[in-house]
Amino acid sequence: MANASGFFSPSVPSLRRRVQPSIGFYRSGFCFQAKISKRVFCSSTIEGAEKLSPSQSRVPRIVSKGCKLVGCGSAVPSLQISNDDLAKIVETSDEWISVRTGIHNRRVLSGKDSLTALAVEAAKRALEMAQVDPDEVDLVLMCTSTPEDLFGSAPQIQKALGCKKNPLAYDITAACSGFVLGLVSAACHIRGGGFHNVLVIGADALSRYVDWTDRGTCILFGDAAGAILVQACDSEQDGLFAFDLHSDGDGQRHLNASMKNNETDSTLGSNGSVLDVPQARSSYSCIQMNGKEVFRFAVRCVPQSIESALEKAGLSGSNIDWLLLHQANQRIIDAVAMRLEVPPERVISNLAQYGNTSAASIPLALDEAVRSGKVQSGHTIATAGFGAGLTWGSAIVRWG
Repeated sequence: MANASGFFSPSVPSLRRRVQPSIGFYRSGFCFQAKISKRVFCSSTIEGAEKLSPSQSRVPRIVSKGCKLVGCGSAVPSLQISNDDLAKIVETSDEWISVRTGIHNRRVLSGKDSLTALAVEAAKRALEMAQVDPDEVDLVLMCTSTPEDLFGSAPQIQKALGCKKNPLAYDITAACSGFVLGLVSAACHIRGGGFHNVLVIGADALSRYVDWTDRGTCILFGDAAGAILVQACDSEQDGLFAFDLHSDGDGQRHLNASMKNNETDSTLGSNGSVLDVPQARSSYSCIQMNGKEVFRFAVRCVPQSIESALEKAGLSGSNIDWLLLHQANQRIIDAVAMRLEVPPERVISNLAQYGNTSAASIPLALDEAVRSGKVQSGHTIATAGFGAGLTWGSAIVRWG
């Protein structure tokens, strides 16, 4: 099991002259929370650094950069599939689905629709709200487990946005936890790498990996994209107070879409393989899920993660304005809220209309809440993602 603590440390201090290749370093970050504003005091010791003058080494130092969430956007396919529509395909009903999941409708890509196009649309709306030009974007993080290119979709989004300065763009694959990991990654790039505007996109099209004859999974998933613009700011304006991230590969057996090989009969496989070379066309299976085990995992681990992040931030549940969880199942959302003693009126949920949209669910729900006036500038949000891997993580953030 791996985990990450939500205390930020600086990047390795830049040294103006060469040091020995066998350099070793130790870094520790200390956070002080006061009135929900945060300065991060960091100290580092580097072997050989004692020979450098203060002008050549910035150790110790105060990290003065923070990051804030300044724009959001979302996009969904036009095709809507209702529970009644699904009842024509598998043995189910609107009541059966809604009682067990809280879902009534979901959106699904069809025809010439593409996930990349959805991601671009969501990103443009986030940039428009933030009043940031595409050429001002330093980094694009595409959080998805369903890219339309084996090597990732982020560079195509960067191209479609018209970012002429060729900013770095790459994919993050962590299923339903992807957006939270992207948010934390953006903060690390800003604090440690000097980036200024980081576009974090959560987008997935799990409908492409659903077995539409399996009523246990086909009722759950929908397609969507959501985006957030994370921007560098002074430490006093910092909007990411703390985070808590984990993974447990042992739980992969409960939720996966593993690779499978389809053997071919011809001497030459479709990929041009020849004798003595494996002749197979690789593809992924449909989503396989043990619903009961995933439910147990979520209601146990997610509250613990949020409580850990709150403790690191020096906050309690009463300090948050909103609880925003990955929109997987309404019973999970309700159970976590009850555990954290967050009343229903402070829980953000749009699951009923979109289903489980994986990495898109958190930014999609946040975008709707911001544009409706529910979430306002200065509000504190406890957010958490959880899913395949198994992975889970939480972050305590401030909007605006």
